[in-house]
Amino acid sequence: MVTELSDADRQKVAAAIATAEANSSGEIVAVATPISDAYHDVALHWALVPLFAVLAWAAWRPTALAWWYDFLFGGWHPDPTQSELLTLLMVLAALKFTIALLILKWMPLRLFLTPGATKHRRVRRRAIAIFRAAAAGRTTGKTGILIYLSLAERRAEIIADEAILNVTDDHTWGEAMHALLEQVREGKVGDGICAAISQVGVVLSEHFPRSAEDCNEIPDRLIEL
Repeated sequence: MVTELSDADRQKVAAAIATAEANSSGEIVAVATPISDAYHDVALHWALVPLFAVLAWAAWRPTALAWWYDFLFGGWHPDPTQSELLTLLMVLAALKFTIALLILKWMPLRLFLTPGATKHRRVRRRAIAIFRAAAAGRTTGKTGILIYLSLAERRAEIIADEAILNVTDDHTWGEAMHALLEQVREGKVGDGICAAISQVGVVLSEHFPRSAEDCNEIPDRLIEL
């Protein structure tokens, strides 16, 4: 379920980032996207199932293929050749494959048939790519951190820059991830992002307290892709 973000949500997120960064030299980047990947390969793989099913059916019941040929064309050509039967088989397989692909254009079904591990890998890969473009190495102390939310998959990633990685691990962000996804499941996307920002801000303030020379190096706003 993809939930639209309102102007009020955007303003809340911007304010949450500013508040979280007020006591830290860290820079928080919040990104929300409707979906992280088109999963075309998943649709292709599933469309192959009915294609091979037709081939298996013809191998198991070759007489059934002859019956269908007679049903469709018997009036014109009652005694099909092997070439004609194989042509019919090819047409049936291609038809099944095409119909399956068309059905799988419906993204909710495609996502339902996508394994969870595949979704996790695609979301993380996209998050890392965005982090490298938007936050990695863009701060003086290498204290940038990305909160990435992919709505269709209902998955999120928190990717941190080098200095933050040196003092944290994956378990550090457990509360932030939980706060984010719990609100997203309830349809409160803006509140979820704000909750995660708040939790991340607490961690950053502990390890990277704000200095007098600190300045805002990355704009405080929600990025929507």
